[in-house]
Amino acid sequence: MKIATWNVNSVRSRLDQIQSWIEVVNPDVICLQETKVDDPLFPQEAFNNRGYQVSFHGQKSYNGVAIASKTRLEDVRFGLQGELPGDTQADKLSEQKRVLSALIDGIRVVNVYVPNGSSLKSEKYNYKLEWLNCLQRYLKAQSHRFEPLCILGDFNIALESRDIHNPERLTGGIMASEPERQALKNALGEDLKDVFRVFEQETNHWSWWDYRSGAWARDSGWRIDHIYLSNELLNQAKSCFIHKETRGEEKPSDHAPVLVDIHWPIEEKDEEITDF
Repeated sequence: MKIATWNVNSVRSRLDQIQSWIEVVNPDVICLQETKVDDPLFPQEAFNNRGYQVSFHGQKSYNGVAIASKTRLEDVRFGLQGELPGDTQADKLSEQKRVLSALIDGIRVVNVYVPNGSSLKSEKYNYKLEWLNCLQRYLKAQSHRFEPLCILGDFNIALESRDIHNPERLTGGIMASEPERQALKNALGEDLKDVFRVFEQETNHWSWWDYRSGAWARDSGWRIDHIYLSNELLNQAKSCFIHKETRGEEKPSDHAPVLVDIHWPIEEKDEEITDF
């Protein structure tokens, strides 16, 4: 099963690019962030015409997440409150459309768009930490379902120095501060692993290049788009790859898609029957 994540920075503006990429890569599941469109205007037909069922959770001009799948989307859950009913903080934080999950072929796929935080002195930074703390409760509640878990999306955090093009200058700032990193680690716990790092240990692998300051031309990027798997999925992962070439297209998203290939579902071998 091929599962992809992509912050498209407006699904309607990048629709042609998304469709072209789908035709080449043919993912089974694609999770989009920053769709920037109210649900009635989501271009659902474009995905349906390519054999995908799609669920979306969006808002005009900001945020927004969507999941498109070739197989049925089951038990779709919207927002942080989708796993934390009655949690007043989750209700408040879910006013921004940033979380969508679904059960796909027995895998719980959780698509997230973590707040950016703006700057360390901004109220948006405090909001980001609050949001990550709520995500920790969300994932803890989800773990009680004992479903194989894939959480993926734009996390707006570079967890390690090797995830930033200039760690000496940028570590400690927004998207690379210790409180952000620790909050995400706390949310992930011990059971969720960064599948990209299973296959690639080196630096210079980026998924986001700022539109400003010629970041793409200088290849000054960050790896902030992640895919985390629970152990039963991690053991079946075959590859994980950042499709960097999409960032070089005309009028691209500032993010590139990331795709994991998992041997799933696992085929059970028929037991040999012996007559006595």
